[in-house]
Amino acid sequence: MISPRRKSTRALLLLLATDFASAFSPSAPARHTSSTSLAATPSRREAVASLAAGSLAFVLPAAPALAAITDETPRVVTRMGGLLEKYGDPLRGFVINCPSGWNKFEGEVGAYDIKWQDVVSIEENLKISSTPVKSTTTSIEALGEVKAVGESLAAKRNAKLLMAEDRLTEGVLFYTFEFALPDNTHQMLQLSVNKGKIWSLDANASEKRWPKRAELYKNAMGSFVPKLL
Repeated sequence: MISPRRKSTRALLLLLATDFASAFSPSAPARHTSSTSLAATPSRREAVASLAAGSLAFVLPAAPALAAITDETPRVVTRMGGLLEKYGDPLRGFVINCPSGWNKFEGEVGAYDIKWQDVVSIEENLKISSTPVKSTTTSIEALGEVKAVGESLAAKRNAKLLMAEDRLTEGVLFYTFEFALPDNTHQMLQLSVNKGKIWSLDANASEKRWPKRAELYKNAMGSFVPKLL
């Protein structure tokens, strides 16, 4: 059985793919870098009901035209002394340094493409999901600037947005967020677009355990690239 949190993540990914197809033009606004901390207010019942009905519009204000930034953040390569190990998926076309020794699960319909889960605490996990978008969409910035995207995602989940950042790595723009979810879960979510897909990584732990997992998750996400290197 798929947990509400996992269904919520997948539903948001499908919603984003729909928005790419119907609400935005192929040309994306110039990118810029920012970070923020904000709280969402809509009720969980309203957000879940709208997602289930497929009628929740992902409406964002137009991002201001700013000078493009081409400076890249290097891909994270640390293995953290063996806590992470390199994993390449030639079929799906991505690389990541995933948690070493964790259980690995292949594709659960409606939830994820691949998941790594701690052998003791099943609530501590890292999942990768992907959903097709139209070929003319080449960057996550088509959704708007990172702050506005994070606020909208938080509102849809009745969650608190703790962080929103963007970076350019290996020619791919990534949006990374941290949320405090209503069930006392701390989640890091990363979005990107490449090869005709929107890619989502989400890493989860309880608020109590988050300080012990934060560095591992940050390095794993920083190592992910939706292409083979």
